[in-house]
Amino acid sequence: MDFTFTEEQQAAAEAARGVFAGVSPDGVPSPALTAGAVAEDFDRPLWARLAEADLLSLLLDEEAGGAGLDAIALCLVLRESAKVLARVPLLENSAATAAVRRYSGEELRAELPARAGRGELVLTVAANGRTGHDPAERAVTARRDGTGWVLDGVQTAIPWALDADFVVVPAHTDADLTVLALIPRDHEGAVLAEQFSTTGERLGELRLESARIADRYVVAAPGAWEWLRDLLTTGTCALALGLGEEVLRMTSAYTSKREQFGFPVATFQAVAVQAADRYIDLRAMEATLWQAAWRISTGAGGALPAAGDVAVAKIWASEGVRRVVQTAQHLHGGFGADTEYALHRYHAWAKYLELSLGPAAAHEEALGDLLAAHALG
Repeated sequence: MDFTFTEEQQAAAEAARGVFAGVSPDGVPSPALTAGAVAEDFDRPLWARLAEADLLSLLLDEEAGGAGLDAIALCLVLRESAKVLARVPLLENSAATAAVRRYSGEELRAELPARAGRGELVLTVAANGRTGHDPAERAVTARRDGTGWVLDGVQTAIPWALDADFVVVPAHTDADLTVLALIPRDHEGAVLAEQFSTTGERLGELRLESARIADRYVVAAPGAWEWLRDLLTTGTCALALGLGEEVLRMTSAYTSKREQFGFPVATFQAVAVQAADRYIDLRAMEATLWQAAWRISTGAGGALPAAGDVAVAKIWASEGVRRVVQTAQHLHGGFGADTEYALHRYHAWAKYLELSLGPAAAHEEALGDLLAAHALG
């Protein structure tokens, strides 16, 4: 097996490091000190720089103005974005744009992805369902009506929904099929209500009441939602990895300088053991992430469907990112809660990622179901 990244993937990561180099996690007010949103919009100047660096179109083919890269390249870029808590819908826009390009009809395929890849349009995805615990595709119904579709239901905690041009909404039909509807931000029958995440960013609750969507804005191809969902999940695992790596770096730097009894606390066995445990968590998060991203990118077969690898990555990411930030807070002592220091921001973002991924027990149950349904060996 060759575990090295390709030159193109490494180039994407290097370009991302250059773009994110000047981004500060302290660029907006602290969520711990702010009632409501820390900002009214995402970081538009950073979005423009990402577009200029062709990092919004990584997954698009050359015909649509993209680089023709894969989920691994996207995850490498997302990993870098999380290290600086980049306030941009990079994951949602990239995944939704790629899904539209891959699965939609010719008219939408030709119109939307290229513009989104240039940063002219912003897409996000409603992936949390009605409560955040039920499947997203079960929260909204879709029925055909003449030349279009009518949607009813509720989706909650949609990232960047109040700033995006389109929300991609999964919905189920009477035939128990899942379609993806692209709903403009201001659309008759669609009402957005403001919510807030632990990061202090705005989320959206979308209520659909007989919202009529033209047929060209509905993707009905089989497998579209499953592919998009797996890509979103794997990208979230990449964000958790990047955040965890930066937090461990901060912890290493702090404990190397902080002295007790005349010695850096990093030299104490209890501190070193805890840091080593978190390092192991991060390496497990990394290995399972690349396995899932590789399955999505290549479509390679295996003893289990790709959903099994995604479930394993989710188990490690949701548990691992929580353990990393908790240990970091512990090893920083009271300094970790200082709102003048960035660690508390990383803790807030880690909690958001953990909640987005869901509890490890649920993924273990899903993995158990897959193991029961597919004989191994």
